[in-house]
Amino acid sequence: MTAYNQIFENNKRWVATKKATDAEFFEKMADTQKPDYLYIGCSDSRVPTNEIMGLEAGEVFVHRNIANLVPNTDLNVMGVINYAVVHLEVKHIIVCGHYNCGGVKAAMQAKDLGILNPWLRNIRDVYRLHMDELNAIENEHDRYNRLVELNTQEQCINVIKTAAVQKSYVGKGYPTVHGWVYDLKNGMLKDLQIDFEGVLHEIQKIYDLTGSGLMKNDTE
Repeated sequence: MTAYNQIFENNKRWVATKKATDAEFFEKMADTQKPDYLYIGCSDSRVPTNEIMGLEAGEVFVHRNIANLVPNTDLNVMGVINYAVVHLEVKHIIVCGHYNCGGVKAAMQAKDLGILNPWLRNIRDVYRLHMDELNAIENEHDRYNRLVELNTQEQCINVIKTAAVQKSYVGKGYPTVHGWVYDLKNGMLKDLQIDFEGVLHEIQKIYDLTGSGLMKNDTE
């Protein structure tokens, strides 16, 4: 049996396992979805989204791309955010990078990568914004890992800049945005402790899309 055909055997066993636990599992899944979480992560095959979060099918809405980027010109990720916030009413949006990210490393190569150039330039822009801090890190491995954290942080800010997130938070009090980094070497998640309200308050001075002015805690 080829590895490809084995996938369908695996699927049958997975279905049997789920039905053994809950006979109506798939009927419930087919009816509707109401996840509390939107997860925006890297496409890296070594990062199993639901498993690292300990969540089951139906509990997390997922978008993945190279290096977990959130460019405002990418209609795919913008559409996912809008749908998750407006229609699914998720309570949390998580941007999750991972250490030893191939996309981050590729972005910093002095090499023409063809169609990947405009995509990975977003990471070069993050490096430019934090150049002094990153250049002060002598060890290349540590520098790249710090860039992974800073890239995740900047993508969180990009999420917060969207109208859907701003308007929902001002009107309903959610979602909040979080930045995580997954460590491939030990399987642990690191919370970057993004100050969501602080960032929202700060960027609304320029990026306010709510039509309601700055947040109420503005004292300037």
